[in-house]
Amino acid sequence: MHELNIDELKKNHKTAYLAGEYERVSAEEKTIHDMLLADPEMAQVAEEELEVLKEQREAIARQLTEMMKADKDAEEFPNEIVLEVRAGAGGDEASLFAWQLAEMYKRFADKQGWSYKTNYESENDIGGYKDASFEFRGKDVYKLLRYETGVHRVQRIPATEKNGRVHTSTASVAILPIRKKVNFEINPADLDMEYSRSGGAGGQNVNKVETAVRLIHRPTGIDVRCTSERSQLANREKAMMILTAKLQQLKEEEEAKKYSADRKSQIGTADRSEKIRTYNFPQDRVTDHRIRQSWSNLPGIMAGGIEKMIEALQTGVVGSAGDEE
Repeated sequence: MHELNIDELKKNHKTAYLAGEYERVSAEEKTIHDMLLADPEMAQVAEEELEVLKEQREAIARQLTEMMKADKDAEEFPNEIVLEVRAGAGGDEASLFAWQLAEMYKRFADKQGWSYKTNYESENDIGGYKDASFEFRGKDVYKLLRYETGVHRVQRIPATEKNGRVHTSTASVAILPIRKKVNFEINPADLDMEYSRSGGAGGQNVNKVETAVRLIHRPTGIDVRCTSERSQLANREKAMMILTAKLQQLKEEEEAKKYSADRKSQIGTADRSEKIRTYNFPQDRVTDHRIRQSWSNLPGIMAGGIEKMIEALQTGVVGSAGDEE
């Protein structure tokens, strides 16, 4: 068992009580040790007491270690993410596919018992997404969805296609973990902030007051919008949370590129420009290019049945390019 930093543990409200108990039991052990040195005739009684105290101290240490591990896991795999979809190449068909991907993740979230809400959505005339942002919360949400970041490609015959030709379109997905601890600060001087009226349904307050917020981080050009909350302040706080997550991801991407040679055999989680998956409707097949595995039953998959894909990505097992399950 590694050495516990009791002073640090006492500062954390979750571990403060147990850290205090650990310190108290340790102090009792020292007192009895000192008494034993002063009066060797007390050896038998002292040894029995020391054995009891040692068991207590070790039990507390195990509890503290488990709590620290749980905290570390929660930091590495937070239970809150921002999920973004954005239409790529392919016009209306790409925006419809972006909408379908968002719906696929929502249906999967329903199965997992997660909650989700819309931060921002920009629709085109036919109800597809130019881009949209959602907040997902629930157990293991980042652990399960972290490998969804990247370019998703669809091959199908659009409803408007008269000659029956298969079109290829793309949409990108970004999974941004919301971490409690970040190791950088955003300089307010680097931010441009704009306010506007929120569109769409939501009552008079939403439409008549400038509650929608847009943040632009000048050094990186990152642009964040939030329209979901009913007050300007709440939207601004949400936008800052998303901007922080984006900057954190950017930092992690840069770190990952430094060690890219060591990661060639691993599944990447960072680069949203990487083509990761193809959804081929005429052949009823989804192929993940990173692990070279394919699955059938596209209607079921688009309805949120992505469990097998998620499971395969978690194990990272590489199959052969045409394998089907």
